[in-house]
Amino acid sequence: MTEVMNRLALARDMNGLAAIPGVETAIHGVAAVCDPLGALYLPDAGILVVSDLHLEKGAAFARRGMMLPPYDTLATLTVLAAVISRYDPKLVVSLGDNFHDRVGSEHLPDAFRTLIVEMARGREWIWINGNHDPDGTVNLPGSCSDELHYASLTFRHEPRDGLQKGEIAGHLHPAATVRRREKSVRRPCFATDGARLLMPAFGVMSGGLDLGHKAMKDLFDKASLIAHLLGRDRIYSVRFENLRG
Repeated sequence: MTEVMNRLALARDMNGLAAIPGVETAIHGVAAVCDPLGALYLPDAGILVVSDLHLEKGAAFARRGMMLPPYDTLATLTVLAAVISRYDPKLVVSLGDNFHDRVGSEHLPDAFRTLIVEMARGREWIWINGNHDPDGTVNLPGSCSDELHYASLTFRHEPRDGLQKGEIAGHLHPAATVRRREKSVRRPCFATDGARLLMPAFGVMSGGLDLGHKAMKDLFDKASLIAHLLGRDRIYSVRFENLRG
């Protein structure tokens, strides 16, 4: 919950956010910026990438009889609006699991639908289909696709097995742990070896999978792997060999 409140506070303080630069990197030769709010920006193309919004997660759990605080969608959209305002992109790409289940977009409250419509005004929007929402979105601006190709990059939800060049994917919600001031700190992160990049989950109620997990085992050249951790007031870039665990 503390991490969620920190992201919301940063999103609402646009002056403070402007003072925190993103981290510049490159994926298969394409320049990119890892933003402290968890989005990726490709400045040459004006493309903003987010992943795993998991909108309406609270509502999905409620449909199954499990009550969660119903604030996740508004909080996630608040952070998304801030990062869109920061970059004013030509295209927004949302890398799958946009909604937490197949009916999430169909049952999206009108107030939240209006927020998305306003964010999409004057720009393109592509919803990549995920494993939680393989059927695409309903009555939302933009288009749906299983993959998107730009320059040397391929955007998809689930990373392909083995080393891949030019892949930007989500699904695994990468996170990493570092030791700082005698304390262990675990944060969502961008994970990249320069050839591919895995996005952190953007949804405020989404968990994380450690980079040392077996699901990540063969996805990166570990000698080149860097985790860009989303800190409270900056991004911390740490080589894989210096991570804890």
